[in-house]
Amino acid sequence: MKQARLSRRTFLRGTGVSLALPFLEAMVPLSARAAAAQTIPRRFIAINIPLGFLSENFFPEKAGVGYDPSPYLKIGGTLQDQFTVFSGVSHPGVDGGHETQKSFLTAAHHPAARSFRNSVSVDQVIAKAIGAETRFSSITLGEHSLAVSENGVVVPRIGMPGTAYRRLFMSGTPQEIASREADLRDGRSVMDLVMEEAKTIERHASAADREKLDQYFTAVRETEQRLEKAGAWEKTPKPQVDEKPPGKFEAEDVVAAYRSYFDVMRLAIQTDSTRVLTLGGTAIGTVPKIEGVAQGYHTLSHHGKNPDRLKQLEIVERATMKVFFDFLTQLRGFREGESNLLERTQVLLGSNLGNASGHQTNNLPLLLAGGGYKHGQHLGFDTKNNYPLSNLFITMMQRAGVQKDSFGGHSGTMRGLEMV
Repeated sequence: MKQARLSRRTFLRGTGVSLALPFLEAMVPLSARAAAAQTIPRRFIAINIPLGFLSENFFPEKAGVGYDPSPYLKIGGTLQDQFTVFSGVSHPGVDGGHETQKSFLTAAHHPAARSFRNSVSVDQVIAKAIGAETRFSSITLGEHSLAVSENGVVVPRIGMPGTAYRRLFMSGTPQEIASREADLRDGRSVMDLVMEEAKTIERHASAADREKLDQYFTAVRETEQRLEKAGAWEKTPKPQVDEKPPGKFEAEDVVAAYRSYFDVMRLAIQTDSTRVLTLGGTAIGTVPKIEGVAQGYHTLSHHGKNPDRLKQLEIVERATMKVFFDFLTQLRGFREGESNLLERTQVLLGSNLGNASGHQTNNLPLLLAGGGYKHGQHLGFDTKNNYPLSNLFITMMQRAGVQKDSFGGHSGTMRGLEMV
């Protein structure tokens, strides 16, 4: 009996509900099962924890394969062969304390300077290459945005997990959809008008003004592309999920916040709503809602080697690592053909600060999980003359299918990191 074949975009329909199916083996013929992994998309996730981690608890003592995990990495348990940890890596030329979160995914120099001008972030380079295949080319979440467009403008973040859930999975009434379509049409006509006027001005502009106008044109084109894409997806049913939207939580409940963000991120890639996600973590000054913690998180990060503050800070960081490893476990548990979600998703966890207590920006704590690499190792570089983080970004871009061999002023891929 000949087996029926399902389309990758097959929907289950009934009583007004449309359900998008995840990747199934029946979506490829039996003869092509061995190559099914080639049809499963690759994804990119980057997470920044802006107050970093205590280095003695994060970095293993020895480099190489089969290293003894550090106290924080032990929390990952059986996941050790699913990630690579890096030491001696940073962005040369990126200084300025907390302001360096602006450059975490861009490598743009001197973010604290008054004349600072940011550059495109690695997630947006990837989104430009593969984003047209999903409803959302990329999604940036959290307390600060890591995403920066080609013209150096920060991509607006979604600050609450519940808001992200509604945008991903909830549709409006027919009247609301019609209203959004009208807004899109009006938006396009406005863009057309603006472009014509701007081009007229350009003919009489100086060289400096033309440079500014070029940046402006780029922004307009990006807006226009987003509008066109939104119009095309407006009539496509959103995927339905069984899980309820994230509930409300106090801002101080750091664990609940991260767990909710991670749940939304998992659902977003599980339903193929997007393949590029970034999360800017918390640096709250108030007291985290975690047992054993009695001082503000930001205050604890400036511990000054105070034993009590170090103890409390470790509690916060352990809780953060625990919820992160739970996220990786969930990704590993979701099967896709002969693979799983973690094997097809590059997940970068790191920080823009190597030592938050002294606002130091060298030797950043970094961990790359999943993505189909040969993991289970600690790649240790010179902790004083650091290896450029941009080289890791180049490797990740190439793994996502972007043919680039330079980024952030550096060329070449990450030494020692090999693909399976």
